[in-house]
Amino acid sequence: MTSRAREQASEGASGPPAQDRMVPRQSKLRDWTEIAVAYGLIMAVIWAPRPLQRVLWMVAVAGVAVLMWRSFDGWAAMGFRRENSWRSLWIAGAALALAGAAMVIAARMHTLLLPNGPQEFVEAYLAYAVWTGVQQFLLQGFFLLRFLRVFPNPWMAVTCAAVLFAAAHLPNPVLTPITLLWGLASCALFVRYRNLYPLMLAHAILGIAVAMTIPGHADHNMRVGLGYLKYNPHHLYRHGHQLYR
Repeated sequence: MTSRAREQASEGASGPPAQDRMVPRQSKLRDWTEIAVAYGLIMAVIWAPRPLQRVLWMVAVAGVAVLMWRSFDGWAAMGFRRENSWRSLWIAGAALALAGAAMVIAARMHTLLLPNGPQEFVEAYLAYAVWTGVQQFLLQGFFLLRFLRVFPNPWMAVTCAAVLFAAAHLPNPVLTPITLLWGLASCALFVRYRNLYPLMLAHAILGIAVAMTIPGHADHNMRVGLGYLKYNPHHLYRHGHQLYR
């Protein structure tokens, strides 16, 4: 375990936040470099055409993994902790309430897309739910932690992380504002509770709600980057039924 990991792991839920400690200039430069490299790799994947995208995806996974290994903050610091789990569980409950309200509205507008039974629901959304957890981990466990070290004000760190998160969903006119709001809220809640589990659960709930309530032609089936621009609705239908996202 690195010295940074030992420092982070020794902190409790109420311990001093990362931005309150003196951060050497060299460490700040390393954080900025890691932010730029990781985000550049992610954006390259989002905007690359296939089959190049598949190659860049593997490069991005390996690159981010190496960056995290070189400056490992510790699992507890990245939000994988038991502290505040119950206190922050209301976040998932609030997401569930918002999702329910959105589904009621979508049903009245005849845009609600429901799977045919539990098995089809799992087949349609299990992989997506895992992917939302990965996104949440990268947002808080990687980017936000580094912004908290380089900025003296936590709200500056929260804002920068949220803006990067939303920008990764361009040019989607539906997902970009939604992810900006969720990025601001989830990063602020992470600073408050330092627990990633309820945020990952809430992200999955809200993301699935978007998939089930917003028509595919409106958000191009939740595609971003080059995939949004090259969206072809004819590829999303089979035997007269719309495929789930």
